[in-house]
Amino acid sequence: MKHEFRENDRVRLTVEADGVAQVRLTRDAKLNALDRPMFAALIEVGQALFEIPGLRAVVLAGEGRAFCAGLDLAAMGSPNVSDGPLTERTYGNANLFQQVALQWRKLPVPVIAAVHGVCFGGGLQIAGGADIRVVAPDARLAVMELKWGIVPDMGGFALWRGLVREDVLRLLTYTHGEFSGAEALRDGFATLVDEDPLARATAIATEIAARSPHAIRSAKSLFNRSPDLPLDQILAAESVEQQRLLGTRNQTEAVASQMERRPGRFVDP
Repeated sequence: MKHEFRENDRVRLTVEADGVAQVRLTRDAKLNALDRPMFAALIEVGQALFEIPGLRAVVLAGEGRAFCAGLDLAAMGSPNVSDGPLTERTYGNANLFQQVALQWRKLPVPVIAAVHGVCFGGGLQIAGGADIRVVAPDARLAVMELKWGIVPDMGGFALWRGLVREDVLRLLTYTHGEFSGAEALRDGFATLVDEDPLARATAIATEIAARSPHAIRSAKSLFNRSPDLPLDQILAAESVEQQRLLGTRNQTEAVASQMERRPGRFVDP
C-alpha cells in the first residue's frame, strides 16, 4: 500500500509501495507560484526524501493547471533581513532558494519532473534540477527573471549547463521569451514530450524502481560528478563504483533475474 507521508497546503509527498515517491506542488489556486511557505515546504519535503528508507525514484509535478508559475512577487514582497544575505551558503554549496532546485539533483535517486501548463522562472529552475523532464507539448515555459529586473539565481546556470545550447539560453534569458513544450525538447529544457507527462513520468519512475537500487544510485553519482572532473578522474570514479557493485547480492540478482526472465528481487541500500 502507498504511504501518505507528509502534506501541508503547499506540497504533498506520497511514497508508493515500490519505493516511488510522488511529490506534488499543491498551491494550484496560484498556479503553484513560489511564496515563502512554498519554499519552506519544498525544503522540508526535500530533506524528508533524503531520510526515506527504500526510496528508489521521485516524480515531481504540480497539481491543477500548472507545474509552477515561478516567483509570487506579490507574496514574497521585499527581501527580508531575517532571510540572511543571498551570498550565505546555508545548504552546503547553496542558499535556501538554490537548494529548492538543486536538492532534486543532490538526491541519490533519479527524479523525473512532469511539466504541464506554465513553467516559468523559478519553476523552470526547479524542473531543471530533475534528472529527466517530461513536458506536455502545449506547456508554456520561460526564463522569466529578466522581466522583473533580476537574474536566474536558483541554480539555473548550473543546472542548464550542458543541457541547453548556450546561445539559445542567452537569447531566452535576455528576452524572457516564452516557448512551448515541443520547443523545450528541441532546445534541451525537456527530455521527452508527452500528452500525459505525469503518466509518462510515473511509468519511467516505476521502471527505474524495478532495477538494482545500488546500481541506479551509483550511476546517478557518476552523472553528478563527471561534468566537473578531468578524464583521468572520471575513469577512476567509474572503476571505483563498478568495483563496489560487482559480486554484491543485488548485482548477482540482476544477472539471475535477466537470465530467468523474471522481475528482480532487490534489497534496498
